[in-house]
Amino acid sequence: MLDKRKFYINGEWISPYKPNDFNVINPSNEDSFAVISLGAKEDVDKAVDAAKIAFEKWKNTTKEQKINLLEKLLEIYKRRFDEMSKAISDEMGAPIDWSSEVQTSSGQAHLEDFILRLKEYEFGKQFDSNSNNYICYEPIGVCGLITPWNWPINQIACKVGPALAAGCTMVLKPSEVAPLSAIVFSEIMDEAGVPKGVYNMVNGDGPTVGEAMSKHKDIDMMSFTGSTRAGISVAKSSADTVKRVTQELGGKSANILLNDADFNKAVAKGVMHCMNNSGQSCNAPTRMLVPNSKMDEVIEIAKNTLDKIIVGDPESENTTIGPVVSEVQYNKIKNLIETGIKEGATLVSGGTNAPEGYNKGYYIEPTIFANVTNDMTIAREEIFGPVLSILGYNDEEDAINIANETIYGLSGYVSSENIDNAKEVASKLRTGMVHINNAPGDQAAPFGGYKMSGNGREWGEFGLEDFLEIKSVMGAIPKSA
Repeated sequence: MLDKRKFYINGEWISPYKPNDFNVINPSNEDSFAVISLGAKEDVDKAVDAAKIAFEKWKNTTKEQKINLLEKLLEIYKRRFDEMSKAISDEMGAPIDWSSEVQTSSGQAHLEDFILRLKEYEFGKQFDSNSNNYICYEPIGVCGLITPWNWPINQIACKVGPALAAGCTMVLKPSEVAPLSAIVFSEIMDEAGVPKGVYNMVNGDGPTVGEAMSKHKDIDMMSFTGSTRAGISVAKSSADTVKRVTQELGGKSANILLNDADFNKAVAKGVMHCMNNSGQSCNAPTRMLVPNSKMDEVIEIAKNTLDKIIVGDPESENTTIGPVVSEVQYNKIKNLIETGIKEGATLVSGGTNAPEGYNKGYYIEPTIFANVTNDMTIAREEIFGPVLSILGYNDEEDAINIANETIYGLSGYVSSENIDNAKEVASKLRTGMVHINNAPGDQAAPFGGYKMSGNGREWGEFGLEDFLEIKSVMGAIPKSA
């Protein structure tokens, strides 16, 4: 059993204010493999005090100094890459290849991109050529960062990286369900020589540590990634101190296959994208919208694709997807699958039975429903598991209406052989992102959503600017005679 009870505060690993042990469970076998401590308000206060003091110096750090720190951080991250991959695999059940090639690699990619952004970014500029006014971009202050369990190091890197680059100090609360990757990252930060108090890490749950951070008068900004329910709670708790709140929340992304799409390719990619990471991605294309006339064809392709997915031991090279992250998540997904069956959706494949050979671990059989209507629970709620709903539509207008008929607006997908038409459909989707013909994500492109999928944008230059205040300085540039 790994003992990881200590927090990283003011450049030191310290014991919590009071003991509150929490066992970390390996979802592949349901065994406890590490113990952490859940923090208290007093731990948050100590971390915030350290960050507040450190901000007075760190905000004035030169661009070169910040670049040097980030480059050192990246160097050590690469050296401990395999260790990070193992931590993610153990804590959330991701297949080791997926953990390495996608999860851990995403953290590295963000660090690399933010170094590039910082080198190129201008923190001060003339307002325009006809103005004597100057615009300054300044660090917002002490930031509270709350990250999820499904993409743990991706979300840590895309918050810590820009916060450092902006000149902010911070307190990180990772998910208590998947804390090991954050602890490895904190060790990397320490080795990289981050100045005392600039970066702090406190483990804990949302109702205690998360709320203490959100309510804290000396935290200037909360950057939150997680469920919409928890994001609303963070926003409410932050309101009394009028701090900035950015949120990357839930999703129920529609994948529209237009009538002229290459269905063999589009359906197969859509199924795999939905099932990757055991379906535990906020931007997963969980609603596949297809012409009613193509429903039978799509069902056949989808089922054949699903048959190629291997659910199994995360340490096996043959495994496509591993278990879901926890018993809570496991039970939620099973209940929603049962609801889909009761409400009359066609069960194409999968269901509530455990995959063959697995009577231990939080394994869910990849599941596809067809003939789903948008009023069904499985079409409305974020399942966050390996479950795909296939819905039929009459025409493009109908498809767009179905896609937009949701409280969420994180991502969307459009497949068509006619790029111009695909772009036209994309322009009508109320989402923060759209992927045409399954184009991959881009670490430099803004990541975030409309409606109850959140506000603000992460990744790239937009992610950096989330951590900056804008100051107008009038008369700073003398006018020519």
